[in-house]
Amino acid sequence: MYIKKEFIIPILIGISQKNIEEHLKLYDGYVNNTNTILRLLDDTSIDVYIRDELSRRFSFEYNGMRNHEYYFSAIKEGPHPHDPSSKLGQQIIKQWGSYETWYSAFITLAKTRQIGHLNSCQYIIGIDMWEHAYVADYQPSGKTNYINDYFANINWTYIENHYINFI
Repeated sequence: MYIKKEFIIPILIGISQKNIEEHLKLYDGYVNNTNTILRLLDDTSIDVYIRDELSRRFSFEYNGMRNHEYYFSAIKEGPHPHDPSSKLGQQIIKQWGSYETWYSAFITLAKTRQIGHLNSCQYIIGIDMWEHAYVADYQPSGKTNYINDYFANINWTYIENHYINFI
């Protein structure tokens, strides 16, 4: 069973408290659905077809839950600036040449429609690009503004610690 994490989100740049409240309700749904599916999968008498479908659905719900945990964890303590001299900052420069080049690539990727979830991947940083994350504050055409505002709210100390634990 998974326990819902409590996230107290401060006032954010550009992203309304109402949007965050609605977003947290969706997170609650992912946790509840994940736990419901796990309980159902404990029943060994379930037909194999139903078990397979529950497993597929579990993947969606579990990944939605984890994605939101990364998303909210990165903003829950308020913004803290990116440090280019940090280990992550140095790695970004090593791989991309500059933070700006990496950020531009991140924005481009975030604005593309991606299929599925990244099962079992270890996130360093993530962003929720489903419409529920931004459409109330930014409208469908405001993806770039939403991404910029999300980044303005990121606690890079959290991201850096997450990166260090990953490597």
